[in-house]
This record gives sequence, structure tokens and C-alpha cells, in this order.
Amino acid sequence: MRQKISQYVAWAVFAFHAPGAQAVLCKYVDEQGHVTYSDSEVRGAKKSSCFEPPPVPPPPPPQPAQATTPPAAATPATKGGLPNVDPATQRRRDDSRRKIIEEELAVEERSLAEARKALTEGEAVRLGSERNYQRYLDRIQGLKDRVAQHERNVGALKKELANLR
Repeated sequence: MRQKISQYVAWAVFAFHAPGAQAVLCKYVDEQGHVTYSDSEVRGAKKSSCFEPPPVPPPPPPQPAQATTPPAAATPATKGGLPNVDPATQRRRDDSRRKIIEEELAVEERSLAEARKALTEGEAVRLGSERNYQRYLDRIQGLKDRVAQHERNVGALKKELANLR
């Protein structure tokens, strides 16, 4: 009995304090034109407008309990747990993958050629801002790093293509 009374008292306290949590936010502007948003009055500022907080949406309804059995797989699994794929589908996937890698390789080879060209042009010219020889070396090192990155990318793509065949 005592526990029920304490529960009622707790609910009553929550019910009376809950509306206080929904404070009205107002916009205040002072003489210097500074704008302040507050839920309490600001000294030396004029209230220009107030905003009501948006309503709190109700909680989503509980989800129905799902069956404990997993859905049946579309294709039977092999010993390793991977689904079986017919050879024609696998061949199409392999061809598609090969085509994508070849396109990436072509783009990367073009980027490598551009990076090499920029490196040779950069080595031949010393800019006026590079009175200090170290600045020149830093700029050239950046170009060399770019060429090396493209060379690594081309090598990785060629290796991946070799693994497909």
C-alpha cells in the first residue's frame, strides 16, 4: 500500500514539473543591435518575438515480434557457406569486373603520363619564388611523389588484372 502511494506521489511530481520543461524561447535585441535568444528576460534588451517549441512526437509503435527462423536462401549454399552461382552469371560478373579495372587502368595511365610531364617541366624551370634551393627541391619532391603514387596504382591494377585471367 505504501509503495502505491509513493508511486502516485512520484507521478504527480513528474506531471507538475513536465510543463516547465517546455520553455518559450524569445528573441531579444539590445541597443547595439546584438541579438540574443533566451528563455528568460534579458536586461537592457527589447523582446522582438517568441517561439513555441515544436511538439514532441509520440514514440513509434512497438514492432511485432519477428520469427526466429531465418528466411530461406534463394540459392542453396555450398560447403563453405557461400551461395552457388551458375557459370554464366559468374562469367558476366568477371567480364564486368575486368572491364571496370581496365577502365581504371586507362585513367591511371593517363594520370601517370600527366604527372611525368609535369615533373619534367617542373625540373626544367626554377620559379622566381624559389630563390632558396630547398623550395625548389620541395616542389620537385612533391611532383616525384605524385608520379610514384600513380606508378603504384598502375602496378596494383595490372596485378589485379593478372589475377582475373
